[in-house]
Amino acid sequence: MNILIVDDEALARSRLRTLLDDCRDAMPTTVTEAASASEALARLSPNGGHAFDLVLLDIHMPGQDGLALAHAMQALAHPPAVVFVTAHADHAVRAFELDAVDYLTKPVRRERLLQALAKAQRNQRQGAPGAHNEAGAAAAAAGETLLIQDRGRTERLPLAEVLYFKAELKYITVRTAQREYLLEESLTHLEQEFAERFVRIHRNCLVLRSAITGFERKSSNEGDSHWEVILEGLSEHLPISRRQQAIVREFKHL
Repeated sequence: MNILIVDDEALARSRLRTLLDDCRDAMPTTVTEAASASEALARLSPNGGHAFDLVLLDIHMPGQDGLALAHAMQALAHPPAVVFVTAHADHAVRAFELDAVDYLTKPVRRERLLQALAKAQRNQRQGAPGAHNEAGAAAAAAGETLLIQDRGRTERLPLAEVLYFKAELKYITVRTAQREYLLEESLTHLEQEFAERFVRIHRNCLVLRSAITGFERKSSNEGDSHWEVILEGLSEHLPISRRQQAIVREFKHL
């Protein structure tokens, strides 16, 4: 993999080069450096002499910053994949809007760098920076992705993979067929934004309409009964509140 490191600090470039050397057994790389956005654009130009697969890009630099450089690179005939490497975690949303493969915060660990390199390599095989699986690509093209903070990193989760949102304390649990994520968001806002895809079954829960496969009547020890919704791919059944039980009739008539 041919990589361009762009950072105005020589020590930061040296640190990344050392980490890439440590990754060579798992991911062979050829590394070039640039100390500014203008120098990077010169190297990325058709006359620059290199075709880069990946740019490891700092955000805060004198003159043109990393976000502006990433935007400029999108106009290239064959733009490389971009991984932002920064000491600041407050630009993740803007970074992913620019189709970044990953977003690493300094000091970068070898394991996280390897993950980012692997993502870039997968995208390269699929033919485009920021590419996803078929369902995820369709969702991304429609802007239907969620930005998830997961174990110290920010990543995009295609909305097509989400089975339900459940409000719990200050967070929203986002459930896919494989695992759960936490999201700092309002359930009301999610309902308004994704009303066509998700339906409210309880004051604290939205479920994916297309994942509903049926309903089950449950009775408590006190003799009360309620409906639960069955979702494709989940053994977990979710209770439907009394106020939302019209959903059962709605779906039975579809």
